[in-house]
Amino acid sequence: MQLPQRINAFVKLGEFLSQFSNELIQKKETVEHNAVFFDGFKHQLKLAEEHNGWFTAENIRFALQSWVNALTVANLETWLKPYTLHVNSPKRVAIIMAGNIPLVGFHDFLSVLITGHNVLVKQSSSDKHLLPYLAKYLEYVEPGFKGKITFTEAKIENFDAVIATGSNNTARYFEYYFKEKPSIIRNNRNSVAVLTGQETDGDLKNLSEDIFRYYGLACRNVSKLFVPKNYNFDAFFNGMYHWHPIIDKAKYANNYDYNKAVYLMSEFDMLENGFLMIKEDASYASPIATVFYEYYDDANQLKQKLKADTNNIQCIVSKGFMENEIAFGTTQKPQLWDYADSVDSIEFLLAI
Repeated sequence: MQLPQRINAFVKLGEFLSQFSNELIQKKETVEHNAVFFDGFKHQLKLAEEHNGWFTAENIRFALQSWVNALTVANLETWLKPYTLHVNSPKRVAIIMAGNIPLVGFHDFLSVLITGHNVLVKQSSSDKHLLPYLAKYLEYVEPGFKGKITFTEAKIENFDAVIATGSNNTARYFEYYFKEKPSIIRNNRNSVAVLTGQETDGDLKNLSEDIFRYYGLACRNVSKLFVPKNYNFDAFFNGMYHWHPIIDKAKYANNYDYNKAVYLMSEFDMLENGFLMIKEDASYASPIATVFYEYYDDANQLKQKLKADTNNIQCIVSKGFMENEIAFGTTQKPQLWDYADSVDSIEFLLAI
């Protein structure tokens, strides 16, 4: 396979996914292999939702739409343009995937295949229904992918490099276990927002998307706020309000009730609005239904702190505060070239 063939196959996969990314699933006559795959993928979506209570239909659709937007000729070519994609000897790259949000490991899967390597995938038990089916679709669209994609539930063996994502504890295990192999090891990171008090109602409403999408389970979700001294949280809570139906979701409500009870019994100071709690805390990782906050006096000191804590932070959301900031409402809409942990996976794959 040449690069244009690989790009074309993923573009067709994006077209296939576009049928399922809206509330009304609609079959398109122009999509290839629908007779074989359309009904089956509808069933896989149902299984994914039933298997994992966090994978609501809405969040699965959001994830699919993100990949529909990404998998276009223009995006793929823009992403790959800076690289010389010539692999003389394809390697077998193992990917150990997380399972916190739907298709969370797809970017690594795409990166390995688009560079011409072979992929060995070990999925999380929380997210095991969608990707194998989409891999089969890729093989139908482009038979050159046959034999290049393997899924396993066993111990991974016979591989040349690895990309592994897990908790801080599992990351330490990965670093030891894979010390003899080229690797990208990812651990827990969280995203933060810096507020100045000058944000518009629209900015804060957009911030709510960064906080609540995927129930806050992703590393790109904002779990920590930095606010100026004497910040008035009324505007913040107003910006969050349109997400109030989230409390009707049982798993979220259970976490909200549990964490609220813990805070009350521990006599922690916190503010809440019936579906979100905010608590002053120096940590970056907050529990579900909770956002931590921290006051700052000096903007330059805060910038230095954020730079020093780079290894704990995935995204910084702000408006005219940081060089590498992300706009309010866009943390869950990364481009193909927005690499997790700022580690260029294409560069890594071309060097092995």
